Amino acid sequence: MAETERKAEQQHLDVLYARLDELRVRSERALQQVRRQPTAGTPGARGEREAFIALHSTRLAQLRAVEDRLCFGRLDLLDGDRRYVGRVGLSDEDHRQLQVDWRAPAAEPFYRATAVAPDGVVRRRQLATRDRQVTGIEDEILDLDAFDAERDGPAVQGEGALMVALGAARTGKMRDIVGTIQAEQDRVIRAPLNGVLVVQGAPGTGKTAVALHRAAYLLYSYRDRISSAGVLMVGPNERFLRYIDAVLPALGEADATVLATPGRLYPGIDATGAEEPAVAAVKGDLRMVRVLAQAVRDRQRLLPTQVLLDVEGQRIPLRPADVRAAHDRARRSNRPHNAARVVFVKHLLGILAGLLAGSRDLDPEDRASRIGDLRASRDVRRELNGLWPPLSPERLLRDLFASPARLESAGRALSRAERALLARDRSAPWTPADVPLLDEAAELLGVEDAAGSGGGPSTADVEVARRTLEDSEAGGMVTAEDFAARWGVERSRRSVAEHAAVDREWTYGHVVVDEAQELGPMAWRLLMRRCPTRSMTIVGDLVQTGALGGVSSWADTLRPYVAERATIETLTVNYRTPSQLMALAVAVLHGAGLDVDEPTSARTTPWPPVLTRVGSLPDGARAAVAEELDQLDAGTVVVLCPRSARDAVAAAVPAAEPVSVLTVEQAKGLEFDAVVLVEPAAIVAESPRGVNDLYVAITRATQRLRVVHTGSLPAGFQDTR
Repeated sequence: MAETERKAEQQHLDVLYARLDELRVRSERALQQVRRQPTAGTPGARGEREAFIALHSTRLAQLRAVEDRLCFGRLDLLDGDRRYVGRVGLSDEDHRQLQVDWRAPAAEPFYRATAVAPDGVVRRRQLATRDRQVTGIEDEILDLDAFDAERDGPAVQGEGALMVALGAARTGKMRDIVGTIQAEQDRVIRAPLNGVLVVQGAPGTGKTAVALHRAAYLLYSYRDRISSAGVLMVGPNERFLRYIDAVLPALGEADATVLATPGRLYPGIDATGAEEPAVAAVKGDLRMVRVLAQAVRDRQRLLPTQVLLDVEGQRIPLRPADVRAAHDRARRSNRPHNAARVVFVKHLLGILAGLLAGSRDLDPEDRASRIGDLRASRDVRRELNGLWPPLSPERLLRDLFASPARLESAGRALSRAERALLARDRSAPWTPADVPLLDEAAELLGVEDAAGSGGGPSTADVEVARRTLEDSEAGGMVTAEDFAARWGVERSRRSVAEHAAVDREWTYGHVVVDEAQELGPMAWRLLMRRCPTRSMTIVGDLVQTGALGGVSSWADTLRPYVAERATIETLTVNYRTPSQLMALAVAVLHGAGLDVDEPTSARTTPWPPVLTRVGSLPDGARAAVAEELDQLDAGTVVVLCPRSARDAVAAAVPAAEPVSVLTVEQAKGLEFDAVVLVEPAAIVAESPRGVNDLYVAITRATQRLRVVHTGSLPAGFQDTR
């Protein structure tokens, strides 16, 4: 019977893939036809051509991305209808529905119907497929009274789609859970767009998967409201982004989504430098708003004594009173520093032009001529730039951190010890904690060199031009600014994601933040600027907070921006971490005096944690990895180390495809089949929140945990001996 059912489902799957292939060919032909059209014509015609190219390219990419597991479910309904559910909606030439998109309202019962509330569903069938072949069937009969095996066919019992998915070996890339979304996860995924939704949950509850599927759902259900502005997805590090980067394309959504780490939220800066947690905590404190504001004010200087300026051989005075008047007028304009500089310079040039001509009453032509002479004077440029300099955010921060005097003047809101933590050389690399400060500085400064601006290309267009020239033979012959100004960078040729990624002032339709508990107050300030509508999905676990300035209360963090209007949803079932490893992780927290409830684990494994005392951490780690690789049929192994031991362990562990050597911070948000945990006590000792880091480390494993240590173990491990 099961084979008969499999063959029947295979026939329908063949129809679906045939239709998919047909649509792909049609999209490819349409794209080729548009590309063959002449490029000459009016700007409107060229723009229309580019828009059609973007439309067909996006559609073709979507159709190619849904190849794997195109269809994964079927609903048998009380009215006798059968409804297939899959990655994308498909209809035949006569508009008969072959399959509904998993995000459509018609697919909702596939995830939410139960025997208690069947919602018109008699049978829910889950289909396992591989390479266009049906490999397994799993039936759930939700309405026994309505089910007739003779009429409806037999119920097929499989291995359990969820358990098969959870037990599958990891590949180093996250797979979507579109076929196995559980009811509590589906409720969060389909929550309304507006407002801030916080998704709290223990390790393994599927927070990241829910966040990604929610982004895809929102782009499907609210496309007219958010696709033109796009979705920003913020993840903790580059490894995490590489881990998840295939999910949204597989769900049919990638073109309108920007993936970024906290260190890449300021265009043009990839902040990967490292610094002590205490330094990052000071930079993340909201007092830095006052520090930066004062640092800008400190650069708007008065003139202590009169200075004589040489203008083409004529000497004229720059007087303190005139500078003060210009200074006051510029500040009263309430413009950002660089825009206010226009007011400052214009006022002083007007006064100096009169002094240069020996008269205040100048006709416009004479005044313009005199101001031209003043602008050409080296003395005038030197003095005016010194009194109110054009500033970039990068220059402001480098000058501030490299100068003890500037830090002392601007940093009165900080203690002397905190100011000392901020001091660094001008050549120091940017760190993720610098990014919110750069963004804050950009708000205070406005556009650099505003006085000389004549409406040139935007910052976003210059950045796109720079990237274009990097791969062009013209790169050494023309600057990015000239390229953008002369030829333009047509916005229609870029996707929403491409444009948004290079425009600091871009505001998104929705923002998703994963591992959000690690962000400090200044980072939240930046993110709120990126989404003025406050349409956000915030994903995290307060128990996993490792950063000193991280979140300890969602309500306290969000209250300044949304008052009490944030909605908090909690995921309660742990699907990733086996019950015995979850029990150990919670025992470690209890041993440190933290009161945490253990989440419900969906499964257990036959492998208890293995604790091994060794004489050498590098040697012990190498031996542990060898044992894991011997036992591992497929999947991934990670060695999680204290920061102090990472380099030595990495040098000792042979480089192999499924093996990674990481710190706990680098492994946040990731999962591995086997974890070799090195010196847990050192992980705890390295940070004031080291116990939280250890909790994270233990819960990265989906199958096995092996602990290698030279000394004593933290409290909680004794329960496993």
